[in-house]
Amino acid sequence: MDRKIEKKKWTLKKIISLSLIGILLLAIIYSFIFGDSSSRLNVDSERITISTVKRGEFQEYIPVTGSVIPIKTFYLDAVEGGRVETIYLEAGSYVEKGDKILKLANTNLLLDIMYREAQLFEQSNNLRNTRLMMEQNSLTLRRELVELNYQIKTRQKNYQRAKELVQKKLIAEQEYEHAKDEYEYLLKRKELTIETQRQDSIFRQIQIEQLEASLKRMESNLEIVKQKLENLILKAPISGQLTSLNAEIGESKSPGERLGQIDVLEGFKVRAEIDEHYIVRIELGRKGAFEFADKTYQLEVKKIYPEVRNGRFEVDLEFSNATPDGIRQGQTLHIKLELGDLSEAVLLARGGFYQKTGGQWVYVLDHDEDYAVKRRVRLGRQNPQVFEVLEGLEPGEKVVTSSYDNFGDKDKLVLQ
Repeated sequence: MDRKIEKKKWTLKKIISLSLIGILLLAIIYSFIFGDSSSRLNVDSERITISTVKRGEFQEYIPVTGSVIPIKTFYLDAVEGGRVETIYLEAGSYVEKGDKILKLANTNLLLDIMYREAQLFEQSNNLRNTRLMMEQNSLTLRRELVELNYQIKTRQKNYQRAKELVQKKLIAEQEYEHAKDEYEYLLKRKELTIETQRQDSIFRQIQIEQLEASLKRMESNLEIVKQKLENLILKAPISGQLTSLNAEIGESKSPGERLGQIDVLEGFKVRAEIDEHYIVRIELGRKGAFEFADKTYQLEVKKIYPEVRNGRFEVDLEFSNATPDGIRQGQTLHIKLELGDLSEAVLLARGGFYQKTGGQWVYVLDHDEDYAVKRRVRLGRQNPQVFEVLEGLEPGEKVVTSSYDNFGDKDKLVLQ
């Protein structure tokens, strides 16, 4: 009789299969819980730039471009307007102080001078006539006083005689009264004449003083106008080179118009344009340096022009020591202008990474340099070579400083 053979539930094959499945599940669970889930990107280490974080001296500065100009420049402006009549010197000539450069013609100014001279002569005649009239009135009054004194003297004698006769009753009372009235009338007339002479003298004196003051003002005005006439001849205020002259024969010039400039060739300075972002950080005395003929020369900020044009402002820098031999006007210099004092700091080389991260994070290599991991950092001051590291990096660590544009938002870079 046949016996039914029961099939085994746990065969070796089944046990092995279940074990493998269990191990796989455990591996998956372990990887999910304890594994590295960060995003990765394989990169060629030869195509990236790796820089080492260092501790060293940090000098914050900015590169600026300056032009060599004369240390002193005098601009020639037209004080008075007019038409260019004569040009005595050409641009590029060396001039001595007081040399004639050009002459302007101004007909209206000449007519104004003639009119003022006529007014001056008229006022002078008025003053002379007033003084003559005053003398004539004075003579008339003196003559009148002489006549009055004579009449008073005569009437006084008549009055004294009549007074004696009336007391002796040799003449009538009426004749005495008449002599007395004539004598007193002449005395009052003399007083009135003296007062009139005094008042007239005061009036004439005031009138003369006013005329003299007016005459002096007119003379001063005439001198000023004549000075304007002299200003039509443009003369060199200093000795130097007539660098430019903007004038042609027959050309009309307005008052205040720039005609040219004279440069003093005794020395040079540098004028540089700087971005307006640094206007609050540029101070007098700031140092700068540049390379010329394989030597380093120092500059110092001597003047700051606060006006901003097209997002930039200007400064004048002068040479701290000797002026470089062979330097020429108009030459361009590349200057490192300091923004702060020299100090010690943790430094990271500049690179293209900053455009992507803004200095907020970087890729830092592990100890074996097999991969680089994203790390938060904080950068401070900078110059064209390095950044100042404030937080997140230590000296000796290595950082990917080339551009991050091809890395996306990966958390880890695997170096190959």
